Amino acid sequence: MNKDVSVAILAGGQSSRMGRDKSFVELMGKPLIAHVIERVRQLSLPMMIIANQPEAYQTFGLPVFTDVLPIRSSLTGLYSAINYSSSDYTLCVACDMPFLTPKLLDYLISLCTDYDAIVPIIDNHPQGLHAIYRKSCLAPMLQQLDQNRLRIRDLYGLFNTFRVNEDTLRQHDSNLDSFINVNTPEALVLASEKLNNR
Repeated sequence: MNKDVSVAILAGGQSSRMGRDKSFVELMGKPLIAHVIERVRQLSLPMMIIANQPEAYQTFGLPVFTDVLPIRSSLTGLYSAINYSSSDYTLCVACDMPFLTPKLLDYLISLCTDYDAIVPIIDNHPQGLHAIYRKSCLAPMLQQLDQNRLRIRDLYGLFNTFRVNEDTLRQHDSNLDSFINVNTPEALVLASEKLNNR
């Protein structure tokens, strides 16, 4: 397996739908981001957090980097993660995905050979915050940011993207739990119920 991969947890969102910083919303007695860290730690890869309040994340013992650019967007977070990464490839995940599946992440990492990006597709929607990007993505991303074109899905035609279809994803995560975002109070209740039933 190509091991020149680092993991970036993006925690810079505005959490407007949750009403408070979702990184620190508690799920089963632990902050959401702690669940994410536990899952990706199983990959045994270098890890970092992208967040604009780095002092709040010191307790997790990981390097924390702030956004490179002042533009508030998920694309800025991705760009910053890839920019700071010490690896050619960076697996970028959101801080509100407590059901990440190491088996699926391992599979995505195994695809890091000739592509600039490896992106899961669900219901025709690219899952840009559960995807892997190469350093070669930086220039096209910066161009989009300079033009204030902030939709991540618009990127994938600009570089060599491997789109992972839903059937393939289900071979590694049958219910696609990996892609559950806990970004509203209602989603938090559902996630608690899901964990209680395991």
